[in-house]
Amino acid sequence: MNAARPPKSANKTSDGTVAVWVLAALILVSINLRPAVTTVAGVMGQLQAAFGVDARLLPVLGALPVLAFGISAPCGPWLAGKLGAGRAVAAALMVLAAALVIRALVPGMLLPGTFLAGASIMAASVLVPQIVKANRGGGWWTGLCTMGFGLGAALGAGLVQPLQVALGGSLSGALAFWAVPALLAAVLIGRPGSGAAKPAAAGQGTPAAQATSGMPSSSGMPLSSGVPLRRQRTAWAVTAFFGLQAMLYFAITSWLSVYLVSRGLGPDAGAGLLAWFSVAGLPASLLAPVLAARPAVLKLMAPALGMLVAAALLGVLMAPAELQFLMVGLLGIVQSAGFGLGMSLIVLRSAGPRSAGGLSAMSQGLGFALASLGPLGAGFLHEWSGGWEVAFWVLAAEAVLLAVAGYLAVRGPLVTAGAAHPERLGEPADVVG
Repeated sequence: MNAARPPKSANKTSDGTVAVWVLAALILVSINLRPAVTTVAGVMGQLQAAFGVDARLLPVLGALPVLAFGISAPCGPWLAGKLGAGRAVAAALMVLAAALVIRALVPGMLLPGTFLAGASIMAASVLVPQIVKANRGGGWWTGLCTMGFGLGAALGAGLVQPLQVALGGSLSGALAFWAVPALLAAVLIGRPGSGAAKPAAAGQGTPAAQATSGMPSSSGMPLSSGVPLRRQRTAWAVTAFFGLQAMLYFAITSWLSVYLVSRGLGPDAGAGLLAWFSVAGLPASLLAPVLAARPAVLKLMAPALGMLVAAALLGVLMAPAELQFLMVGLLGIVQSAGFGLGMSLIVLRSAGPRSAGGLSAMSQGLGFALASLGPLGAGFLHEWSGGWEVAFWVLAAEAVLLAVAGYLAVRGPLVTAGAAHPERLGEPADVVG
């Protein structure tokens, strides 16, 4: 006799429950992947007195986590191969929590702890697109995750000073507090099945099978099957787009508050506008991936966003102090949309979860290595020129390059993991999204 099978409706309910848990875990993870950066950016002016940091090291401190992003990107896929994607993210978040406590409470550990926090963030971040792709998450999944990044950035910048007041003036305590939500996210994403992929039937739906049969992917785009990532032009275009938008983001978040204070605003107002920069972009970070799922919109959006970022940067430079709330909000909208599109390109321009993991490691690893030049370059240009005009014009020119990268990223074949038959290497085959 055949064993009784559960009704299909029960399977659908179970799958739906798992999907809700996975999505909730990913959102909480995403929220924890920016406060380590924006909390420090929001109190940059206090670090010299509170931690004895040499003023000449402040640009280095701004660049340090981003440099760690670039160096540590391969750690995520490596950990996922050992532990599974969900447990790998959980392990990275536990290291992040430890780093946040160490840098705030152990004398002399602000810079090393910030580097370790950045490395942990990147190990987790590169696996988010892989988990989305493995669970067949659509544009809303990517949008909610990218909105989580923006929300975390806003909470980090906006709450660090109220937390400092609530903790009796302790800046160390306000910085260490963020270890708590990091541990909570680690528990949730580490649940069994949180990062599990839904396997395809043997020989079906994989880039390997499609390459063997000469068929295109289910999206109708050709595949770059059997070609290493470093030789796939789409992979380089996505990497350039991700790196340029990240360079802009970290240059802005590192120095926006300082720039606004130089325009006559108080430190509290500068930190508040830095938080507003992230809050204003939340709807855009949610909607950009949803809109990008439509091919016709994607082809227009990818190059257009770069031009809009350039215009918004020049608006912040030229607007009087009383209009900075509006201009910073507009900059936050287009910059957040760029980040949402960057994350979407990793999912949309890859053939399956394994390909998304490889493209995520390449684009975020090399992209953030490039992005580390943003805070350093903006700070250097400010010191060299004695003002902010040159820095803003250079950033606007970089945004034009972002438009070019976006144009190239949405054309050409989908990215594959590089092996024509991944299952022969003992690795799971991709599931075509």
